[in-house]
Amino acid sequence: MKQIKWVFLIYAILSAASIIGIGVAVAEQSIIGTISCLIALTLIMGLGFKRKAQMRRNGEL
Repeated sequence: MKQIKWVFLIYAILSAASIIGIGVAVAEQSIIGTISCLIALTLIMGLGFKRKAQMRRNGEL
């Protein structure tokens, strides 16, 4: 069984929380909340993909 990459699990949980936040903000009709959650989602996923590419280059994955 493979080991869990805790960093990627945290990125996934934060991304899911941002997606949930988008849903809540849309339900509350909050444009600022929706935009902020979209920005947070983009940043978190970007950091995750960047980290994965870096780990592949270093042979850690």
